[in-house]
Amino acid sequence: MLAMSDFLKKLWQFARPYRVRLFLGVLTGILAGIMTPLLMVAIWLVSTLVFEPAGGPVKQIIKLPDYLQFIQNWLDNARAGMGSGLREHFAAVLLLVATIPLVMLLSKIMGYLNTYFLQWSAIRTITDLRTKLFSHLLGLSAGFFNASRSGDLISRIMNDTGQLQTVISGATSVIVRDPVILLFTLGVLLWRQPMMTLISLVVLPVCMIPLSIYSRKIRRASREMQNQNAELVQVMSESFSGQRVIKAYNLENIVTDEFRQTARKSISNYMRIVRANEITSPLIDFLAACGVALALLYMVYLARANPNPGDFILFAGSIFQMYGPMKNLTRLHQQLTQARAASERVFELLATQNSVPEPAAPKMLHASKADIVLENVSFNYGDKPVLQNIHFTVKAGQLVALVGASGSGKTTLANLLLRFYDPARGAIKIGGVDLRDVSTRDLRNQIAVVAQENILFNDSIRRNIELGRLGASNEEIIAAAKYAHAYEFIMQKPEGFEAVIGEKGVSLSGGQRQRLAIARAVLKDAPILILDEATSALDTESERAVQSALDELMEGRTTICIAHRLSTILHADVIVVLDQGKIIETGTHAELVQRGGVYQKLYELQFAS
Repeated sequence: MLAMSDFLKKLWQFARPYRVRLFLGVLTGILAGIMTPLLMVAIWLVSTLVFEPAGGPVKQIIKLPDYLQFIQNWLDNARAGMGSGLREHFAAVLLLVATIPLVMLLSKIMGYLNTYFLQWSAIRTITDLRTKLFSHLLGLSAGFFNASRSGDLISRIMNDTGQLQTVISGATSVIVRDPVILLFTLGVLLWRQPMMTLISLVVLPVCMIPLSIYSRKIRRASREMQNQNAELVQVMSESFSGQRVIKAYNLENIVTDEFRQTARKSISNYMRIVRANEITSPLIDFLAACGVALALLYMVYLARANPNPGDFILFAGSIFQMYGPMKNLTRLHQQLTQARAASERVFELLATQNSVPEPAAPKMLHASKADIVLENVSFNYGDKPVLQNIHFTVKAGQLVALVGASGSGKTTLANLLLRFYDPARGAIKIGGVDLRDVSTRDLRNQIAVVAQENILFNDSIRRNIELGRLGASNEEIIAAAKYAHAYEFIMQKPEGFEAVIGEKGVSLSGGQRQRLAIARAVLKDAPILILDEATSALDTESERAVQSALDELMEGRTTICIAHRLSTILHADVIVVLDQGKIIETGTHAELVQRGGVYQKLYELQFAS
């Protein structure tokens, strides 16, 4: 459980760059808090001066401290100069009465500035937090994403940080303004009616009982509701990305029912929070009324000198005005409880360590014309062994093919080469340099990947190709498209290279998507190329076009090709056959067929016709 002080310290780290505006928000909040009780005092003072009979000294009406005696003398002289009555001097009355809207105007201006500065700081603080969290997540290893749900991560970035925004904007305003209102109002009450004020506050400790009870309920309900919101986002994310399957199998009603059931889970927790937030408000109002009633009974039966009606109106109004900030502070505690529950999930992610750490002093990698050596590499997914003592060398410029049944570890080897994971044992070296001693950015800059399912973004064709090398010129992008045999179909589109291809390239065929991915790899011009079943999902015609582009792309590059279709790797320099995470055969196509082992059986199965 994150302590409240630790929670606020962590939040301050993100708010610190905006401390000037935050300080201005605090300052204007203090001034707004002072103006609120000052308005009650102004109303009482003006009404007393206007409606009290003229001629008497002001000190009989208002008793100011000695250090404010000059104000009392000024008021005495003003009233003495007005002769028979204040009402006959319209200008004086107008000046006095004008103090009420003036104080109100100042109060609202300070309140506006308080809200503006705090909201300005809050949205920037939360944006920085979201950006840091998003960047941190992108930097974590592939293993983290395999164990996490995308909906849960999205919910933490958006929903949980949104709870923290209320702390900086609304909560800071309440923390600053409302205690000032309480203190100044209490000071006015103790100045005018000390005994009645103390009697009315007898009920104050009773307010703490429901506060402590409901805060625990809110914290527990908030944590559960954040988890349920994450489940809801997960359902939506999966449904939208898998909408073709949903439509093809008429699953709309089933998915809608799942969404409804997931959404209903959060209703009880939401209503628990509503009850806890709302029940304290009428309770505090009732206790405030009880306090005023007690003070009235004291005034009627026990007080030696009853206050005048104006004093009692000031007293009653100030009491109710004081309990308003108390309600806000009560709700503030509940808001902080909710935000702390949400922050646990956010800061837990920020504290997640990358299982593929960056080296403290990274070495330079020169992959061009360098051999790739796998030295007794072993790797596990959790407790499940995937690779065991893998040892082979890829010579510079060679095409090495990895074949084997699904689950034999082919793609895992490619992931280790990209350093999505680190080996449990052994090492992978390029040009004699262990990949764990190289920065991941430097490593991946020198490797291009064309996979079976390449991710294309909902952007223009030009932008999707340019991602291979940001800042590439228009001529280089066009040349890459031609090299990948993609230029023809691109120019058939009315917008050409500016055509937007939709999410995951939905407006393109499978072969067209692959050729864009190849164009991206061409533009990157990396010395090492990984082909992960790049043609396995294509029809024969598309495969020919893509394979032709791949053949050109592989020229002069060290290539590791993962393939199910053996027809695409017959010309490989070395074929490595994997089975259950172990190398069982290596050699050229002719050697392996002649040997009559596992590869020869795979070859016969695919070419039996």
